[in-house]
Amino acid sequence: MCGIFAYTGDKKAAPILLEGLSLLEYRGYDSAGIYMPDFGVVKTPGAVAELTKRIGDTASDAQSGIAHLRWATHGEPNEVNAHPHADCNNTVFVIHNGIIENFRELRESLEKRGHKFVSETDTEAISHLIEEFLKKDNDFEEAVIGTLQLLRGTYGLLITSTKHPNTIITARMGSPVVIGLGEGENFIASDPTPILKHTKKMVFLSDGDVAIVTPTSHRVRTLTEREIARPSETIEWDVAEASRGGYEHFMMKEIMETPEVIENALRGRLIPGEGLAKLGGLESVKERLKSIDRLIIVGCGSAYYSGLVGEYLIEGFGGIPVEVELASEFRYRKPIISPNTAVLAVSQSGETLDTLEALREAKRQGALILGVVNAVGSTIARETEAGVYNHAGPEIGVASTKAMISQIVVLSLIALFLGRDRNLSEKTGVEFSDALRSLPELVSKVLTTTDAIKAVTEKYKNARDFLYIGRKFSFPVALEGALKLKEVSYVHAEGYGAGEMKHGPLAMIDEHFPTLAIVPNDSVYEKTISNIIEITTRKGPVIAIATEGDTEITKIANDVLYIPKTHEALTPILSIVVLQLFAYHFATEKGLNVDRPRNLAKSVTVE
Repeated sequence: MCGIFAYTGDKKAAPILLEGLSLLEYRGYDSAGIYMPDFGVVKTPGAVAELTKRIGDTASDAQSGIAHLRWATHGEPNEVNAHPHADCNNTVFVIHNGIIENFRELRESLEKRGHKFVSETDTEAISHLIEEFLKKDNDFEEAVIGTLQLLRGTYGLLITSTKHPNTIITARMGSPVVIGLGEGENFIASDPTPILKHTKKMVFLSDGDVAIVTPTSHRVRTLTEREIARPSETIEWDVAEASRGGYEHFMMKEIMETPEVIENALRGRLIPGEGLAKLGGLESVKERLKSIDRLIIVGCGSAYYSGLVGEYLIEGFGGIPVEVELASEFRYRKPIISPNTAVLAVSQSGETLDTLEALREAKRQGALILGVVNAVGSTIARETEAGVYNHAGPEIGVASTKAMISQIVVLSLIALFLGRDRNLSEKTGVEFSDALRSLPELVSKVLTTTDAIKAVTEKYKNARDFLYIGRKFSFPVALEGALKLKEVSYVHAEGYGAGEMKHGPLAMIDEHFPTLAIVPNDSVYEKTISNIIEITTRKGPVIAIATEGDTEITKIANDVLYIPKTHEALTPILSIVVLQLFAYHFATEKGLNVDRPRNLAKSVTVE
């Protein structure tokens, strides 16, 4: 959540900074601001477009600056609380992602020393602290270091000073920061997206890193060491991949990219004739994986639901007991972890703070630490001992679509990888790998039904409540489908195990409360049908997602959306695509911006 962007070089900074902010809008925000030397601070609640209007044609020839998109935590989203924040003398300017947990005590101490605060934010304390250190020793870098040593919490920081107009100091603790290395110019951002137009050469900072960046140099240090080495990496994907490509919304573009995403996740990882998965990212821990007797999957939101699908897959194929935990709860219940436990973190961004902290707790207890992430160079990717990349490319829409599908595909490969190393037969492995290879074609077929899905959403567009139900592999699908509708349409929806209808949810059912039932032709088909009949008997409207060729379902459900026949364990992928399209059309029918749902952010780097 939030976005930081900075430029220092030999060009006019204003257009570069404003364009960079626009490319970070997908992260979610409620206000924006910018600082440039000899120009000062401009900030506004609302969109980057409004900030651009306020700056207008009056922008100076400044060749450096810092810019911010804020997602409010401390203080409401207004102009005063927007970043940057300055010290009393307007000489130090600070932009911050994250939360400073001890800001109240710092603020009280600074106010006693005569500092005047103007905002409600935790961030403003940082600029005043730097000012206080500069009174003792007029060394900008050391003043920043001294300040950082007093902070508790998380931060991705940009700091500059009127006395050092072309120098930007950036620091990371729990909130991502990447430096883009150009020719005679350098960039700093929350992620590579706004930098890629200018350079693909990046340096990813680690927690505790501080970097001093000028137009022609960068130096990375820690709070105690003067200089450390952080190698640069080359990012392979192009900024064009993040454009809408003719679609009205990124969400639809990214749903439509699903077949290609599946192909990328599978490429080079299947040996179909032998029913084997080849995962280079796990080869270094292959022998340790043979001895694990328990796997814990941690994630948040859609990643958590991917993990629930993975639980069925890995237990079914790998024969390993699997638990799936909400990362936000994991470390607070004092989990018991044995030396033969592996913990697998699932995160699109690789920066989800709750997931990262769950991983660190598992690491402290001696577990084997694994990851499934989409973002190369992300913190989870660097802190895990081994893992698998999704290769889904940039996902701009806040509600995860193609990245979530790629997570399930990768977890399917991991299930096959672990199973064939244990007791999974070659015959079963070949059947499953063949089914995986056919997925892109099957998803493409689902995507051709978008008009039929849209027609159903139009029929139910005035509904204020939805129930999503499924059993076995389709239970996590119900949870994910309800989440998608909530995220982008702001309509109440909840997912339930279909077998739980009699244990409470049935009380809600009437003719105004539609149910979306995921009922593919699988091993629990008849049981799910019975649960649907419980609903229709109470006059509840039912929209069914069923397997092609199922004519019996039309006698029960009010509306039916079909998916092609596939391996039972892969039906979630096809069903989820249908539910993503359902949520998309339902929300756009209401005129909502599905790419930027209110109150939500793409990368959640605070608890």
